[in-house]
Amino acid sequence: MTGVIQKFFIASLLMWAAPLAILYGFNHNLLPGATDLSPYSATLVSGFLAVISVNVVIAFYIIMAMREPADKHVPDPKFLAEAKASVNQSVGDSQQQSNKPLEKQE
Repeated sequence: MTGVIQKFFIASLLMWAAPLAILYGFNHNLLPGATDLSPYSATLVSGFLAVISVNVVIAFYIIMAMREPADKHVPDPKFLAEAKASVNQSVGDSQQQSNKPLEKQE
């Protein structure tokens, strides 16, 4: 469980840090070629790169989640039993309501 939380924390941290680093780099002319751009172009390019960096982090997080073994995580049997009972109860309630005749509203 701590591995999952650690991966989530790192991904969340990178989703904040990467775009801020890109924007900071463009605003302070730390990236090569940023000085040659007009202010309008630098704003657009830095914004696009910041958005793309967040999407790349999300993609890596999804890939890491997909590579985890399925048998590693075993659900709690008590939770499963309660969930199945809840679903069965809600299905039974909806069937009972659909079988009732519609009452006339005056």
